[in-house]
Amino acid sequence: MEVLTAAYSDIGIKKATNQDSLCIKVADTSLGKVVLAVICDGMGGLAKGEVASASVINAFSEWFEQELPLQLGDGDRDEIRYRWDRIIKEQNQRIAEYGRRIGIQLGTTVTALLIIDSTFMLIGHVGDSRVYRLDQMLEILTEDQTIVGREVRRGTLTPEQAKLDPRRNVLLQCIGASKLVEPQFMAGTPKRGEVYMLCSDGFRHMLSEAEIYHAFSPASLRDEAIMEQRAKELVELNKQRQETDNITVVLVKLL
Repeated sequence: MEVLTAAYSDIGIKKATNQDSLCIKVADTSLGKVVLAVICDGMGGLAKGEVASASVINAFSEWFEQELPLQLGDGDRDEIRYRWDRIIKEQNQRIAEYGRRIGIQLGTTVTALLIIDSTFMLIGHVGDSRVYRLDQMLEILTEDQTIVGREVRRGTLTPEQAKLDPRRNVLLQCIGASKLVEPQFMAGTPKRGEVYMLCSDGFRHMLSEAEIYHAFSPASLRDEAIMEQRAKELVELNKQRQETDNITVVLVKLL
């Protein structure tokens, strides 16, 4: 299996700093291509949100470099999920302690995607960043851990009402600002031809699912240059439509 990747992040039209952070890592292994994509949307006073988001990104990056090779050799996929759970909970404690020391509340979402060739896919998720899968259609793989997302799942709000609800950005949990975090995990089997898209919430509020699918449909993303160009175009479209948040998108295509 081969992999194409692209990413684009923009400060947006209003905020003084970009508190989103991301990483993409691709490695050749005896099991085939292994891909890690992580996106974090930080929040906090005095521009400290990027400290929280970068801390989580660094923790996942170090795991990929130092621990994953051994875990791939063991063949125990449950161990990977366990380590991700520990990383997220350790970061929650570390960021909270840092915030207490400097007298600021800060935090971050995390949405992480691991693909091991065409045999295994794992998502770890806290907050309201998202993973989408695009093949013949567009599918959201994560649940928004927001008050509005919870009410949609309960049936007390429609998806259309949720888009306009003033509570749409109120998180139920976030790393660094919650006493306890319970990540959502999802495992599956990736297939050649699929595109996976990770994004911060600033990327999706002003776009329809049809617009996202049209731009990132698997057949149209022939190389990384096209992927990056399409990512930039949709970020600029968000800005034209007056999105005020930081805007970040990551693309992974499997060949």
